[in-house]
Amino acid sequence: MAVYILKRILQVIPVFLGTTLLIYFLVFAMPGDPIAALFGDRQPPEAVLARLRAQYLLDQPFIVQYLNYIGGVFRLDFGVGFNGRPVIDTLARAFPVTLRLAVMAVAIAFVIAIFVGLTSALAKGTWYDHVMLVIALIFVAVPVFVVAFVAQFVLGVQLGWFSPTVGGNNDWGDLWLPAIVLALSIYATSMRLTRSSTIETLGQDWVRTAYSKGLSRRRVIPVHVLRNSMIPMVTDVATQFGILMVGATVTEAIFNVPGVGNVLYHAISRGENPTVVSFVTIFVVIYVLINLIVDLLYGLLDPRIRYVK
Repeated sequence: MAVYILKRILQVIPVFLGTTLLIYFLVFAMPGDPIAALFGDRQPPEAVLARLRAQYLLDQPFIVQYLNYIGGVFRLDFGVGFNGRPVIDTLARAFPVTLRLAVMAVAIAFVIAIFVGLTSALAKGTWYDHVMLVIALIFVAVPVFVVAFVAQFVLGVQLGWFSPTVGGNNDWGDLWLPAIVLALSIYATSMRLTRSSTIETLGQDWVRTAYSKGLSRRRVIPVHVLRNSMIPMVTDVATQFGILMVGATVTEAIFNVPGVGNVLYHAISRGENPTVVSFVTIFVVIYVLINLIVDLLYGLLDPRIRYVK
């Protein structure tokens, strides 16, 4: 097991370095001068621009800029944004909000997907099963920003069930509507995965053996069927959690959630390249770590995986 863990950790290192190098290149190696763009049409003296470029190492070769940045990342120093604030402070204020939002969305999607997926599998081929599959396909096809605008207008403005925007009041209660929108965006794939896994499990010999021993349906379904069907579901939820942590930018912007995605959206709009690079790097770290944990969990759940060469 130790060799398996070491191999997976070593595989993460080139992924992280290659991804951060690509991100840094896409942001800083683009044509144009980000320092000059900050001042718009009213440009300061060239000496001021040169001093700011030197402050952010923009006067250095690209590889020097990247090595200096990646060295700071390993020291948990993400530099200073063009607004003069340390990026790590901005992240510390926004990250807990996004974390709460992601936890709520995953919990909602997990509960709904298990219930609908299980009942749909048990009613395979009936009208209920077909309706649930069609609804899932609709949520797969409709972009998340469309669902967000519809939910904001109908549930927030027309019915008044939820606050249409979050703003500074970002406690658990104010995050319900964006959490529901994000949950619906990941519900469809999780539900279909639960359904297919449950159908496959229902056809196993040991399930038929349990029935032949006289065990009731109430005993077989939750203990023998659901527990084994949830193995791929747990893995999918962990992956979806990473996706939500790095992909809630549009939803946070629509509902004015002061989270990581909203901060990144405004940083892109204002051209704050250090903030953009640092936040996207944090997204990469979170996503890579969650996938590493999932990969290690696979090795624990199925010992055959960790022995595969």
